[in-house]
Amino acid sequence: QVQLVESGGGLVQAGGSLRLSCAASGRTFSSYAVAWFRQGLGKERELVTAIGRSGAATYYTDSVKGRFTISRDNAKNTATLQMNSLQPEDTAVYYCAADRAPNWWNPQYWGQGTQVTVSS
Repeated sequence: QVQLVESGGGLVQAGGSLRLSCAASGRTFSSYAVAWFRQGLGKERELVTAIGRSGAATYYTDSVKGRFTISRDNAKNTATLQMNSLQPEDTAVYYCAADRAPNWWNPQYWGQGTQVTVSS
């Protein structure tokens, strides 16, 4: 069983930065790949970025490449999303997810989400 708790969301002006954290419970965090999803108002949830169990492999959706960086610290059971050069279209609720496979169509564990609002 893994419980995920996100933090670090908030309100920022366009061009600014935010750092999201995902704290995981349990002693098997390193057995799970981790991803960040987001869902804007009236939009479908989308996969933003993902990182493999060791942190060596990463994926970014095209719209965030070069602006967002995902990382993880298995010793501290945390995953982090550094978001730079934020734009209004990045406004969404951001969710941390974890899955062993990984199967990002239907991840096994989800956090509760944290709101990110970017003003123009």
